[in-house]
Amino acid sequence: MTEKFIMAGPTALHVCDSEAGERCVVLLHGYLESLLVWEEFVPLLYKQVRVVTLDLPGHGISEIRGEAHTMEFLADTVAGGMRALGIERFTVVGHSMGGYAALALLERHPEMLEGIVLLSSTPNADTPEKAENRRREIALVRAGKKDALARVAPDAGFAPENRRRMADAIEDLREQVFITEDDGIIALLNGMIERPDRNALLQQSTVPQLFILGRKDGYIPAEAAEKMVAAHPRAQVVWLENSGHMGFLEEPEACAQALLEFVEAER
Repeated sequence: MTEKFIMAGPTALHVCDSEAGERCVVLLHGYLESLLVWEEFVPLLYKQVRVVTLDLPGHGISEIRGEAHTMEFLADTVAGGMRALGIERFTVVGHSMGGYAALALLERHPEMLEGIVLLSSTPNADTPEKAENRRREIALVRAGKKDALARVAPDAGFAPENRRRMADAIEDLREQVFITEDDGIIALLNGMIERPDRNALLQQSTVPQLFILGRKDGYIPAEAAEKMVAAHPRAQVVWLENSGHMGFLEEPEACAQALLEFVEAER
C-alpha cells in the first residue's frame, strides 16, 4: 500500500492505495476511526482488487474544515480524491458513519459507483434520541472529557463474546479516539446530526447494493436491521452471525468473501 497526501478539491486527504487491480474498492471508516482500522482487512482484498483507504476529513490526519462536516462534504471530498488518483469508477464500502458518506456519494456522484456496500450502516436519519446523544458527546468533547468516549465506544462495537479475543483491536480503537482531534470529532458529530433519511434514494437507485450486517450489533439491533432489509428488497444481504458492529474485524474472512463476491458479480 502506498501512503500519501493528495488534494481532493481544496481539502488535504490522507490515503493509502494498493494501486494495482482492474476493479477498485474504496473503504470508508466509521466514527472515531481512521484508515488504520482497515490494516488487517486490506490484505484479504488487494490480491483481487485495487484497494483505497482514506482518513475522512476530521478523523485520522486528513484536514478539518469548519464546524460541521456534512455527509455531502465528505462525499464530494471522496469523489475529488478518487479523481485525483485517476479512479473513475469504484465500489464504495462504508462502515457505520462511512456508510452515511457512501449514501451521500450515491446521491451526488452516482456515475462513479459500480456498487455500494453498507457495512453495519443504515440509510435512516438520526432519531431525536440519537441526535440528542450526539449533542451530549459534543458537550463532553468540548468539556475536555474525550476519555469518556474512549472508555465506552470501542468495547461497544463488538459482540460481548468477542471482546476478550479482540482486546488488542479494542485497545487500538481506544488509541484512535485519543489521537483524533476534538474539532474533528465535533465536526463529524454535527454532520451526522444534519444528515437526511436516504431510504428513498437507495430504493430508487439502480446501483448494485449490498448490506453486510452483524447479527449481534448493539448499534443496529437485529430487529431494526431486519426492517431495513425488508425495506430494500433489491439489496443483497449478508449476515455475520457472530459479529457486532465491527464485522470486518470480528469475522474478517466472511466479510471479505461477501465483498469480493459482490464485486465479481458486478462484471
